[in-house]
Amino acid sequence: MQHFTAAERRITLIGVLIVFLLSALDQTIVATAMPAIISQLHGLALYSWVTTAYLLSSTVMVPIWGKLGDSHGRKTILIWGICLFLAGSYLSGLSGEFGDMPLLGGGMTQLIVFRAIQGLGGGALFTTAFAIIADLFPPRERGRFSGLFGAVFGLSSAIGPLIGGYFTDHGTVTIAGHVIAGWRWVFYLNMPLGLVSLFMVAVKMPKLSHASRARIDFPGAGLIVAAGVALLLALTFGGQKYPWGSPTVLGLFAGFAVATAALIVVEARTDEPIIHLELFRNRVFLWANIAGFFSSMSFLSVVAFLPLLMQLGQGVAATASGLATLPLMAGLIMTVTAAGRVVAKTGRYKLLMLGGCATVLVGILLLAQVNRATPLTGLAWRMALLGLGLGPLQSLFGVAVQNAVGREKIGVATSANQFFRQIGSTVGVAVFGTLLTNAMNARLAAWAMAEGRPRIDLSQLRGLSAEAQAHAGALNLPEPIREIIVGSVAHVVLLSAGIVVLALAATLMIPELPMAPRAPAPPKGEPPPDAHL
Repeated sequence: MQHFTAAERRITLIGVLIVFLLSALDQTIVATAMPAIISQLHGLALYSWVTTAYLLSSTVMVPIWGKLGDSHGRKTILIWGICLFLAGSYLSGLSGEFGDMPLLGGGMTQLIVFRAIQGLGGGALFTTAFAIIADLFPPRERGRFSGLFGAVFGLSSAIGPLIGGYFTDHGTVTIAGHVIAGWRWVFYLNMPLGLVSLFMVAVKMPKLSHASRARIDFPGAGLIVAAGVALLLALTFGGQKYPWGSPTVLGLFAGFAVATAALIVVEARTDEPIIHLELFRNRVFLWANIAGFFSSMSFLSVVAFLPLLMQLGQGVAATASGLATLPLMAGLIMTVTAAGRVVAKTGRYKLLMLGGCATVLVGILLLAQVNRATPLTGLAWRMALLGLGLGPLQSLFGVAVQNAVGREKIGVATSANQFFRQIGSTVGVAVFGTLLTNAMNARLAAWAMAEGRPRIDLSQLRGLSAEAQAHAGALNLPEPIREIIVGSVAHVVLLSAGIVVLALAATLMIPELPMAPRAPAPPKGEPPPDAHL
């Protein structure tokens, strides 16, 4: 392992933590501002694409950034990622300021395009941050610092909605006669933090000497993008914009299958593949990624729909529903930090991952029991339990993968782990979202017919909910509709328990390899490498 001084490690760690905080905050802070954005840019029909555009561009770029980090150095790739992320953030804040634009159209379309640019950079931030930790620290210490990153992620998930809500409600200002809407600061806030991190990375971060300037696998990169975009679009459109059996959705799945088959052929024949197929012969790599896929799938399928249950089913205001998720994040921060310390001390990780999966399973089963009368305190302690289980899963799958591969493949292995987790999140939200939508629409239609009322479906309820949030209010719905919403969400949560069982089974298959101890003592007279961290 390349030797770094304590100061180099400390500065690098701080810079990377700021980068990680930027990326993690962006995933939670924007959601709170969406009702106000929709109200000003008139884009309810394009609501989901603001998130989908970021997810598409960031997810498909993850393995490409990982390979580029291995071949051209983490520092260079991180600088490019920060610059793209900041450019996308600034442009997103400007969306709609100048009216319709050539090619880009109206404000909502502009925001979608600029969010995609932001996602291109965001894909580099997560992946490169974890890979740099693997460069700086030996395997056993990675658990401790990966736990720190997990705690930052939990913290950002807790404060992101509050920051987004505050600036959306109170951030509107007038400068030189020009009104800047409060929601725009959700994007502009990235600028000062991002510039600080860019300075620290560019000026203070040491060069990691393992970079090899290998040839870039452009065919492989193109096929990864094609396969990833086709799959994510199929999952986004299926059951929502188009029926699952429609030519559009089936064509996208066919495109995914063809691109994936071509990718396997290309990667098997190239000298410098983006995805090393031999890694899948590594049992830790294989089963940890499968477990990460299923755990992310189950987690997002639960968390994504809890606000719907609280706001539409129980009549809770948006701000209160955001505060109700704080126990989940508190539990996550506690156990992700504790798990990292245990791994650093003992070098053992499998039992922690199994315990995390089991706790998540219990938490989901308890959440599936909620009803219309369940108080917020009842939801809070259930979510706290879920968070306690999620903590070890946020970081230890990646630690296990990094420990099982050679240093020359750490970037590729880390990015693959992140890639499978993000795909799992997308699949979970898409599949369970379709199940929820279909079940709820059928129940709402049956109720409307029985009551002799106009037909109503979930998309109309979401529109009403967005309008209510934009005016800082809660939506008042008839009691039978509330019962339908709560019952449908609880049913979907219960179905996700089966996915947790699959994650638990995959975790059982992960071999627990020995982890290298702490780094050897530095030369005489020099402080230990982790001093003052």
